[in-house]
Amino acid sequence: MCGIVGVVGQSGAAELLLEGLRRLEYRGYDSAGIATLVNGHIDRRRAEGKLNNLAGVLGRQPLAGVTGIGHTRWATHGAPTESNAHPHATARVAVVHNGIIENHAALRAELEAAGQVFASDTDTETIAQLLDLLLARGLAPIDAAKAALARLEGAYALALIFAGHPELIIGAQKGAPLAVGYGAQAMYLGSDALALAPLTREIAYLQDGDWVVVRRDGATFFGADGQEVTRPKKLTALTGAALGKGNFRHFMEKELHEHPVVIGDVLHRMLEGGTPALPDLPFDLARISRITMSACGSAYYAGLTAKFWLENLARVPVEADVASEFRYRTPPLPEDGLGLLVSQSGETADTLAALRYMKAEGQKILSVLNVPESSMARESDAILETIAGPEIGVASTKAFTAQLTVLAVFALALARARHVLGEADCARLAAALLEVPARAAEILANDGPIKHLATRIAEARDVLYLGRGACFPIALEGALKLKEISYIHAEGYAAGEMKHGPIALIDKSVPVIAICPSGPLFEKTASNLQEAAARGGQIVVFSDEDGAARLKNIAAETILLPTIDPFAAPILHTIPVQMLAYHVAVLKGTDVDQPRNLAKSVTVE
Repeated sequence: MCGIVGVVGQSGAAELLLEGLRRLEYRGYDSAGIATLVNGHIDRRRAEGKLNNLAGVLGRQPLAGVTGIGHTRWATHGAPTESNAHPHATARVAVVHNGIIENHAALRAELEAAGQVFASDTDTETIAQLLDLLLARGLAPIDAAKAALARLEGAYALALIFAGHPELIIGAQKGAPLAVGYGAQAMYLGSDALALAPLTREIAYLQDGDWVVVRRDGATFFGADGQEVTRPKKLTALTGAALGKGNFRHFMEKELHEHPVVIGDVLHRMLEGGTPALPDLPFDLARISRITMSACGSAYYAGLTAKFWLENLARVPVEADVASEFRYRTPPLPEDGLGLLVSQSGETADTLAALRYMKAEGQKILSVLNVPESSMARESDAILETIAGPEIGVASTKAFTAQLTVLAVFALALARARHVLGEADCARLAAALLEVPARAAEILANDGPIKHLATRIAEARDVLYLGRGACFPIALEGALKLKEISYIHAEGYAAGEMKHGPIALIDKSVPVIAICPSGPLFEKTASNLQEAAARGGQIVVFSDEDGAARLKNIAAETILLPTIDPFAAPILHTIPVQMLAYHVAVLKGTDVDQPRNLAKSVTVE
């Protein structure tokens, strides 16, 4: 969610910190700040809004020092103002923090009673004030940090610097990710490997409950029990190459145009001669009794689509639930069950918590991830990597179709392992998937009709998306994208459910966008659209040539898409609904890549 960068080096820290924060912008944020040690004293610069505002402050008031910490904040406690921006500091210590300190109110009351004076509304400042009090009572920085960590309840990733200690940063992790980077006569802290990629590729990850003492010549790790531990170094595949937009206006537009390559890369890795080829798994697919799927946002919709595929093709029952609700039901989970988690970042707090609940209940854990170095990857029995590359736009695009593609191949593999799908049918469905990259490129090359439709949708106040079967989650995805980046109210429904309530919303001012490729459920969807049209709904059809011809009498507008096997249709139909949201957002002039109030990686519950 928020972003942390720290450096203990030999050259100007502020420039390095600012560059690291720029690489964390994709996470979403509403204020930013940097603190360094200057002649042994803490100095800092903060600004609300975008990093350009902070860069402007630094331009007017440069910040010296070779040791420092930086932060991009997504507001939780307290408004997104300069006074609430991180780092929070006293004369003795400065703190940056991702997460939520759940006992902050009790700590604040205790600290104020002890004479500490607060300057913000945040939960994070309680950490700074607690450390300040401990330091004032004579504790050394490492001892003060250890004592303070023992008092904190909730989730956090922390980086701390101390006045008078110019070559020291202390980091800590509990429920939020933090990595240590190793450089030449320099050391780094970061929320993820992407932030550190320009500085180093040699990374060590803290485990939950760890804290670390970072000095210029290395790092010493401690476990939750305070005992020294070893955390292995890994080489990340990420590089320091600039993450530019190329010739595109926005990262989202660039990432939309990466759909064909990303889908093709996944298929190239996971299909060998038309046969599913999964990595070696430490469990027997044929023995899986039930799959329990959990995820958040678009990743959850990918899981819902997979539920349809897995039950239909592999004949395995699938339970799907949003991660933020799943573990609070404390559901009973079966013997030989599989937990299936989906996350782009691998750091989503709710999904990670769902993973841990499933693991505690004896489930094997398989995660579909885009970041193989993530917390979820380290805690899973196995992962299926989406290899979508960095996705900078907050609204997921190529990562979502990569998830769908991975899950589609997994469904084929599971069906084969259970001997419920013959070789001929498997080859036919695999061939349908292999068509998707080329058909996706056709859609992207001919987006004129989608741009034209965007002018109609941009004027709407409410929009309904409908779909059936495996395309119902694509209706949910279309509605979510429109809400996220254009701020138009939109809802996705199973088309057959429309008459059970949502039909009351339909009039001539409400576009009804139907995801309805030809296939077994086409006639059912067409009947639902007839019901909407009879009540004045403005029907917009996303379909292939045959489906469009059969709906031409009720469609106000039609987006004609390539014909493809119904199995692969959800992946292909995702692309135009995402493109529509993008073009509507551009017309409305919103911040497409960093929509208001949203974060890319939600690392707080």
